[in-house]
Parts: sequence; structure tokens; C-alpha cells
Amino acid sequence: MKRMQLQRVAVIGGGTGTFITLTGLKKYPIDLGVVVAMTDSGGSTGRLRDQYGVLPPGDLRQCLVALSQSDEIWRELFLYRFDKGDFAGHNFGNILLSVLEKISPNYREVIKRASTILNVKGGIFPVTFKKTNLKAKYESGKVIKGEALIDKDNHFGRVISLSLTPPSIANPNAVKRLKNSDFVVIGPGDLYTSLIPCLLPHGIVKALSKLKIIFVANLMNKSGQTDGFTLTGHVSEIEKYLNRPVNKIIVNNATLPQKAVLYYQKYKEDPVLDDLKADRRVVREDLLSYSQYKNKKGDMLKRSLLRHDPEKLAKAIFKLM
Repeated sequence: MKRMQLQRVAVIGGGTGTFITLTGLKKYPIDLGVVVAMTDSGGSTGRLRDQYGVLPPGDLRQCLVALSQSDEIWRELFLYRFDKGDFAGHNFGNILLSVLEKISPNYREVIKRASTILNVKGGIFPVTFKKTNLKAKYESGKVIKGEALIDKDNHFGRVISLSLTPPSIANPNAVKRLKNSDFVVIGPGDLYTSLIPCLLPHGIVKALSKLKIIFVANLMNKSGQTDGFTLTGHVSEIEKYLNRPVNKIIVNNATLPQKAVLYYQKYKEDPVLDDLKADRRVVREDLLSYSQYKNKKGDMLKRSLLRHDPEKLAKAIFKLM
């Protein structure tokens, strides 16, 4: 009897959104891989980059933990964040990955060793191995360099272009993984600091040109980046950098808790309005997590309060395969 081949799925992104997507999808019978952003320059990751010249470990660490099938103690160690002393704000997993980079012959070996420690299900592919930074140009004419600075609440108008400096070539294994995928999932995640950065290395857009792409929309807009964006705005911006339309769009249709919405309003952030009612590509589901997220001690970055539920999101994605 012929063995049924698993669907090959590649997730693209970084940060919390990709962590959530992977956490849910790893429970399904699929061949799962992730192409990870490598432009993070804030928090613990930024300090390690600046002080030790390592590649940014933060997004990679989150993907490793999301796909881990190891004992809980290893997951806890990789997520542990120091809250005092010289290591305050640093994440243990980031430090370990930085040490692995220093003692390994190449970064592929870093991933291999870390994947063994965490008993990872699936493949993890940094989008590039070249040290590079994001550069954003705003409609005001202002140019900002570095993910951490772009991620701040800037008021320079909308981002009109995002690029890498210096330009970067995609990791060949990431390109190969994408080309061999049946489906690609982009999102959720910050548009200009997690998702689009993965499309910028040379070779990625071409690899995605003929694939079935599922775009997962964010719950909330990001102040200084996507102020006032509707669903149309998010989709149009992703498609601009893809140079093609996406095949499916997944959007949450559950009512957001008023208390949480009021909290976001303090930071001038608003829900992403679904204005694509007539677009047949849009799939609407209750994707909301009702678990309250709290920042960990020592974490110096502002994190998302409202999040997608990993199980609900994975179910919605799997139904489209």
C-alpha cells in the first residue's frame, strides 16, 4: 500500500505571530518548515548583535521553542529572561544560540545543534545568513535604519519603501524549502518588522511566485507603522512586496474585548477593520485567544496583549490545505 505523502507547509515570519502559528500547526500531520526573519535589532537580540557580532537569535529562538517536542525544562530554559544584574533583559535562549554560533563551524550547524537539544519537529531556515539591517523610507522623506528604531512609535507618516542595507542574498536552503512547499503561510506579525523583511533577500520573491500563499491578518494595527490600515491596506502591502496576489486571507471575526481595545487606544493603536466583504479569498473565523498575556519580568519590549489562539488558527489554516 502506497504511503500518503504529507502536505509540505512553510511558514514565513518572525516574532510572536510566527511562534503562535507554529505552535498550532506542529500538532497536525504535515511536513512543517519555517523561514525566519534575521533583521531583529531590539532588546536582548540587539545587545548581543552589537556586543558580540552574532546573527540575531531572537526570532530563531522563538521558532525553536514553538517546534520543540523536548521536555518542558528545555522550553523553559530557552524562554527564561533575566530580570536583574548584568544579564537583565537578556534571554537565556538568545545567549545559548550566540555561544553556539561562536563554537560552531557555520550557522547551519548552530540550528542543527539547537534543534537536537530541543527535539524540534520540522525544519528551521534563517532567511539569510548575511548580517544586514532594515531601512525604512517614510512619506515625510525621513529614512530610518534598524529594526528596533523602525519598531518604535514614529510619526513620520506611512512607510513607502522597506529595504535591506546592505542588500542580502537568501539562504539557498530557505529558497529550496519554499520551492518544494505545497502551501506557504505568511503572518500574523508586524508588517514592516517581521513579515516583509522575510521577502527582501534576493531569491525569496521568485521562489514564492507560483506557490499557494495564505495570508493571516493581524488583529490590531501597529502605531507608527500601519496606523489606520484596514484589511485592504495589509493585504495590498504584502502583495506589493510579493509582486503577486495571495491566494487566501484569514481574518478574525470574533469581537475583541472592549477592555483590551481601550488599552490599545492609549498607544494610538486600533483594530484591523475587515473591509474586504466581497473578496472571495477571505476566510473569517473566531481566531481570538482569551488567555491574558502578561509581560515577563526583565522583558524591556512592549508585547501584544491581544493574540491569535494557536489551535484555532492552525485549524483554519489546515482546512484550506
